Amino acid sequence: MRQRWMNRKRGMGMLKGSGWALVMLMMLSVWKMAASSEEEECENRWIHIRKLPSRFNLDLLANCSEYPMLDDLCPYLGNHGLGQKTHNRSRSWYRTDPSMLELVFHRRMLEYPCLTQDPLRANAIYLPYYAGLDAIRYLYGPESNFSALHGLHLFHFLQQDNPQIWARHMAHDHFLVMARPAWDFSQPLSNDPPIWGTSFLELPQFFNLTALTLEARAWPWQEHAVPYPTSFHPLNLGLLESWITRGRRSKRSILALFAGGGGGSSSPNIRRSIRSECENATSDPSYEKLCEIVDCSNGVCEHDPIRFMRPMLQASFCLQPPGDTPTRRSTFDAILAGCIPVFFEDLSAKSQYGWHLPENEFEDFSVFIPKEEVVFRGLRILNVLQRIPRAKVRSLRQRVLALIPNVLYRKHDSSPGLKAKKDAFDLAIDGTLDKIRSRVRELDFVI
Repeated sequence: MRQRWMNRKRGMGMLKGSGWALVMLMMLSVWKMAASSEEEECENRWIHIRKLPSRFNLDLLANCSEYPMLDDLCPYLGNHGLGQKTHNRSRSWYRTDPSMLELVFHRRMLEYPCLTQDPLRANAIYLPYYAGLDAIRYLYGPESNFSALHGLHLFHFLQQDNPQIWARHMAHDHFLVMARPAWDFSQPLSNDPPIWGTSFLELPQFFNLTALTLEARAWPWQEHAVPYPTSFHPLNLGLLESWITRGRRSKRSILALFAGGGGGSSSPNIRRSIRSECENATSDPSYEKLCEIVDCSNGVCEHDPIRFMRPMLQASFCLQPPGDTPTRRSTFDAILAGCIPVFFEDLSAKSQYGWHLPENEFEDFSVFIPKEEVVFRGLRILNVLQRIPRAKVRSLRQRVLALIPNVLYRKHDSSPGLKAKKDAFDLAIDGTLDKIRSRVRELDFVI
């Protein structure tokens, strides 16, 4: 009897041991499946974040109130670069400054799902260098006569600290974000005395890396434009869908709207033509107003989205004339509002933001009116827009609304449902990886 009891106990022990072994095998199998799934999802998508001394990023934020010729930038550092909320109860709207894109991008990179600590495994190397902020001392400060030096301190660090990372693909696999137009980093090294801009993108040392800028030049292969950050940064899918629904249902009582400054000079230019036409617009039974101007002179709209978003929600078309440079943040504000953008030159968007606004689809979501026809040949903008059939206007607006996820930067730590929709950051990463993959492949072929 005792022997039978001992045999049963031993059997139970063996069964218990086998059960634990089975559980462990199942857990190991699940872990292997998860690891395998991650390998598949991250194939050709691994990114290594290069560790840089704080003088290249965080220390630049510490001087936020001391940059010459600029307002105090400190209020816009909150929420990892999104800025302060527009009001206490806001869940998606912030007073975002475009110069904080480098910080916004850095924060989002930290939650990128395919990060690797091994630079040799990486398909791309991200440099968290706040180039736009560092450029300010060369653009406005006492170092403006030494603008050709911008970036050399970064290059020297990369050459001294694990130089094999930089040398592996001759820097073709490196990328960084520059929160200014590329023109601000493109002063020829031969300029003497210096005129405007730093020479970062003119330095031979950086010819191979990919630079994500707010506006790119037409010819350098290494530059690519990414959307200006707007003030809308939803945390979950419900907030995004609610906003898109508002844009779809909004009553469009204004035919055309221009939110901006300029146009006051006596010399012919597109902004002057827009102001003149708007101020002299006649009535139309289909709209309460044919044209409205939201005066954003002296930067009054820059951190106050309510000032221009409400009128944009009421307008069918938003005019996007070039200013100091061809591109405008207002283009992306208009898309958020479901307001059909009207462009006057291709450099304003079509030849800039191909990753986010497909170049071959521009006729499906925007209107193009050559500025020369308006300024020098008397073409009336409002007449062109009035002649567009109502069905075509509805089709254009539906496509604009569908583009909203492409041009917004969602809030960090957002919900899984929202993460499933690719935003401006995700599309920029996809485009960058494709660009780098192509360059590295060409390099390997040559070698």
